Amino acid sequence: MIMTKRYSLLSSLILAYTIVCAQYNTMPIPDTLSGTNFNLTIQDTFKQILRTGNQTITGGINANFWGPTVFVNKGDTIHMNVRNRLNDSTTLHWHGMHLPAVMDGGPHQVIPPGTLWQPYWKVTNNAGTYWFHPHLHEMTEEQITKGIGGLLIVRDDVEQALPLPRTYGIDDIPLILTDRSFTGTDFKVAPYGDSMLTNGTLRAQYSIPAQVVRFRLLNAAIERSYNLGFSDSRTFYVIASDGGLLSAPVPLTRYLLHAGERIEILVNCTGQSGTNVNLKAYNSTLSQQTPGGDVFPNGPFANALARIDFNILHLNIGAQVSNAIVAIPTALTTVNTIPSANANITRYLTISDTAVAGIPGATFVLNHRFFNMNFNDYSVPLNNTEIWQITNSGNFGHPFHIHDVEFNILSVGGAAPTAAQAGWKDVVYIPSQSTVKFIAVFDDYADATHPFMYHCHISLHEDEGMMGQFLVTNNLSGIKENTQKVTPFIVYPNPSRDELFIQLKDAETEVYYVTISNINGKAVMMLPQPDLRRGIDISSLSAGIYFLNLMDRATKSITTQKFIKQ
Repeated sequence: MIMTKRYSLLSSLILAYTIVCAQYNTMPIPDTLSGTNFNLTIQDTFKQILRTGNQTITGGINANFWGPTVFVNKGDTIHMNVRNRLNDSTTLHWHGMHLPAVMDGGPHQVIPPGTLWQPYWKVTNNAGTYWFHPHLHEMTEEQITKGIGGLLIVRDDVEQALPLPRTYGIDDIPLILTDRSFTGTDFKVAPYGDSMLTNGTLRAQYSIPAQVVRFRLLNAAIERSYNLGFSDSRTFYVIASDGGLLSAPVPLTRYLLHAGERIEILVNCTGQSGTNVNLKAYNSTLSQQTPGGDVFPNGPFANALARIDFNILHLNIGAQVSNAIVAIPTALTTVNTIPSANANITRYLTISDTAVAGIPGATFVLNHRFFNMNFNDYSVPLNNTEIWQITNSGNFGHPFHIHDVEFNILSVGGAAPTAAQAGWKDVVYIPSQSTVKFIAVFDDYADATHPFMYHCHISLHEDEGMMGQFLVTNNLSGIKENTQKVTPFIVYPNPSRDELFIQLKDAETEVYYVTISNINGKAVMMLPQPDLRRGIDISSLSAGIYFLNLMDRATKSITTQKFIKQ
């Protein structure tokens, strides 16, 4: 009888443990790419996200949901081969990267279905966690909802010299945070979901070693903010914000991460093997004015996770691995912020609420107007140092993102930024009824044709027109007074099998853009500011007749030459 009772008790414990484990799904870590040349294919696909039933219709980059983590080195020139295999047009924006506007992947750099886009740039960003995602105007919410995006991690000598965890997937863990609702086999395109997804996984769990672990956290949600903390209220250490390392680790127990923002944190799990802890969103504390805290039980803004705390990731702490980091460093780097006295100008921007017929709820606008692709809000002189002062008179907070530059926050509601916000940023949260000021230097990439964007990073608001644009201008750049309308050039060899070269008749000519179209006029390759010395790889094109359209940088005139692909 005693043995029977013991057996029964043991069986019950095993059953209970099995049930607990069954509550979680093992979280995948995105695959990696490294080097200087990257092939990224954006595609419609499927993924088994729910445990039972049909697969969910998704989108991904080289995968069935989300995309690879791209590792690059500061100082390298990197080339991206972005092929659109979706049924819709798209773009791919390199969020946080300092690069030419024509390579930026904003709404002006549209990639049609079946087309290859080939941007490239020299990496000048500091080591940090950046990302890439669609930015097609009025379609951003839908395409991000499908799961299209990826992380871009920059390495540099400063970061490499520090005693930090950097074994990807072991003690250096990427966490992509978002939420979704499901309608049959589709994701519901809506501001809020009713289910948390971490790296595309419901009820995610992951095993980490008993040592210092680094988490790279991206808020990739459509709208929701996450008030991050651990279930045992342990201290974690913020070591990096959007644009890279802080001057020193900042100890916290909570961090409110808004859409588009990234942080890197260290968590010391030394001596905790065999235990577990949950990373949670302590969102019960969020207000009605904070994204994710607004309570709407029904309708298009239904928010089932409003004002509750919920799990993001269940962490099982296992054995320590070799060469473990077991201590939090005391210092990181020197952050040379921009003195406010250096500013040439202060620009005053406004955020306000409005009502639009046919759109439920409030609609939000920047500078009292909706985005217009053909209207340039600002011309920023090259090498200007500028303060941007953004006043939110509305009743809802917004994460504000600017392309091209990283900035330093000067004040939020009149107060200095917190230590965790005192580094380099490209997203800043503008609370309702508050004013935020930041400072940035626009020291590169003047372009009289392609603008950079600024916008709310809540995808719905961006799609509805909460966005503006600016040109970085240079007296020596742009359209010159020139009567030349034709840029003489030849293409060779013609016919060609694998590589095509362009020879300009005038060596002083600068090529701004090359587009290759098939005989039906459809663009099949798009090459912004191509390096003509490298030639053009046409090996992926089918045999046939094509047209190479060359845009001259000075006059913006387009000249066309026919060639044959063998």
